[in-house]
Amino acid sequence: MEIRKLRNGDDLFAVSRVYEESWRGAYRGLLPQAYLDGIPAGKWVPYLEQAGRESLLLLDGEKIVGTANCCASRFPELSDWGEIVSLYLLPEYWGKGYGKLLFSAVVEQLEAMGYRDLFLWVLEGNQRARTFYERMGFRPNGTYVDDEIGGMPIREMQYHKEDNG
Repeated sequence: MEIRKLRNGDDLFAVSRVYEESWRGAYRGLLPQAYLDGIPAGKWVPYLEQAGRESLLLLDGEKIVGTANCCASRFPELSDWGEIVSLYLLPEYWGKGYGKLLFSAVVEQLEAMGYRDLFLWVLEGNQRARTFYERMGFRPNGTYVDDEIGGMPIREMQYHKEDNG
């Protein structure tokens, strides 16, 4: 397994596929199945090379099996914080410790960018992810946003980890 930054020439559709397959697995029962089944190939390609964002890849040999994305906070009230925008693995790689490796790498990336206080958003009903983030030292801070995905109301919870040093 190798973790590295997204490079020019990487297959952006293969990276987007990680998002697509992970969404279909992680959000089954949380989002409308028709929405999940209708996620088009390449949906996340336009977001992968946005200015100010860092994308990391987890590779099993040449195969892209995981991805994480981070940046300076997109929210003015947390202007000095680093944000973990996403963390996804292909479902067949879940539960094997690879998520922990990728998560640690994205935290290290944010620290290298100068951030000590970090946050992320997680779907309230995604108990698997919430448990994972809590094991990684993040806690819900009481902030949430109500939204809609695929016509279904959802709530995203903000988790944070403040520098205690």
